[in-house]
Amino acid sequence: MESQGHGRLKRQISAIDMVMVGIGAIVGSGWLFAVSIIASIAGPAGWISWVIGGIVLLVLGLVYAELGAAFPRAGGLVRYPDYSHGPLVGYLMSSITVIAFSSIVGIEVEAVRQYATGWPALSQPGGDLPTVLGWLVQLGLLVVFFLLNYWSVGVFAKSNTIITLFKYVTPAVIIIVLLTQLKPANFRVEGFAPFGVSGITAAITTGGIMFAYLGLQPIIGLAGEVRNPQRNVPIALITSTVLATVLYVLLQIAFMGSIPTNSLGGGWAGVADKFSAPFLNIATILGFGWLAALVTADAVISPSGTGNIFMSTTSRVAFGWARNGTLFGVFGRVDERTGIPRPALWLTFALAIFWTLPFPSWGALVGVVSAALIFTYAAAPISAYALRRNAPEVPRPFYLKGFSVIGPLAFIAASLVLYWAGWNTLSWLLGLQLLLFVAYLLARRWVPTDRVSLAQQVKSSWWLISYYAVMLVLSYLGSFDGINLIKSPWDQILVALVSVGIYYWGGRTGLAQPIVDEDEVEEEEPAEVAAAR
Repeated sequence: MESQGHGRLKRQISAIDMVMVGIGAIVGSGWLFAVSIIASIAGPAGWISWVIGGIVLLVLGLVYAELGAAFPRAGGLVRYPDYSHGPLVGYLMSSITVIAFSSIVGIEVEAVRQYATGWPALSQPGGDLPTVLGWLVQLGLLVVFFLLNYWSVGVFAKSNTIITLFKYVTPAVIIIVLLTQLKPANFRVEGFAPFGVSGITAAITTGGIMFAYLGLQPIIGLAGEVRNPQRNVPIALITSTVLATVLYVLLQIAFMGSIPTNSLGGGWAGVADKFSAPFLNIATILGFGWLAALVTADAVISPSGTGNIFMSTTSRVAFGWARNGTLFGVFGRVDERTGIPRPALWLTFALAIFWTLPFPSWGALVGVVSAALIFTYAAAPISAYALRRNAPEVPRPFYLKGFSVIGPLAFIAASLVLYWAGWNTLSWLLGLQLLLFVAYLLARRWVPTDRVSLAQQVKSSWWLISYYAVMLVLSYLGSFDGINLIKSPWDQILVALVSVGIYYWGGRTGLAQPIVDEDEVEEEEPAEVAAAR
């Protein structure tokens, strides 16, 4: 019988594997659906939304690069807030992260089914909801992801590398072909930015851009299992971000430029309805049957690859949450033979199945998940600031120069992207976090206080609770689904100013003596020993 003790993870993932994890996570279902939605929200200026999203991701990636190299832990996303501010903040970040990540696995298999327009038996009329057969196909994909992750980290990494190579080559072919069909007149329809600056910014969250830029979290989630993490984690973060941004900008331009100009008679607002499967629709209209077949194949492979990655990443996040002490300890155990957190993997599998139940379509879920994802990003700059102040002795192989500027800038950027999600999304997302905060205090009997007292946990979390409250008020009064009492751009200026204050407050109320978990990863085996073996 296999041991299921606490065990230790194993460093089995190479630098190339990590870059492929980042690119593989980013190039999922986002590019298959988002370009037409972004065109309908931002018009020809939609490519600017991708650039802004890429810059936000890169700035946050630099912060994560310092944290990931200094603290290469499995599920690091949810452990850094715990290290810097204690179990309560760690619990709040962990809960929203597990919800967001597990839903991505379900959303990706749903995207596969929705794009499979050649098999109408998989979807009910309209394409949003699955038939019984369609749901069983989604379940089958989840079983495959689960098994690939259950066997070993090596099997997961190598299979992902092969899938990712195909995932990157296919969009590159699409770009080359569609650029030969470019129609400059398309970019003059209704002007360059028909929906103004608000259209450009709204596209970042509600259009699916931040959902598409998912690559940072899996890299950080697997940082504890990569060889030479001090070098390879920053390389993977920066390389995957830059490559993905270039790819997405070119895809957006190629799509908008190749649309038959007479299809834009009603303007850009209706593009998302006309091109619900944008690249498949374009290929069909242009008469490129082979390209339509390639897009359909990639529509199965790309989301599947991303779903596979997030099956792995979510299990590491759940593992990290359990190691923080605010989730059942069984999920913090590792199989001693394979070095895989199998109980956490089972939990991820169950949650992913839940997200494949008959919920709204890809487009309806993606806005909520995008906001949840950027919310998980937002805590990183404050954790990094607090750990610099209170744990300066920790070696930082990647020391981010200019952090005094980049840190607050990263938090402002994350706050603005979160704000652009709008009141309808933020009201329940941040409201849920406030309810979880109250539930934590009511459950004080089970709250871990062995290393940080409850009083100190609450003291170190007031900045976060205040952040929730202020963001809710500004969102309600603001111009993004709010009552528009505070007009644009003054609402966004207020968000930026509030973010600066929260950043310094949060950073200065971290734990005076952060307690960092012991590294639960086995030491890397010397190359000569591995070769001899």
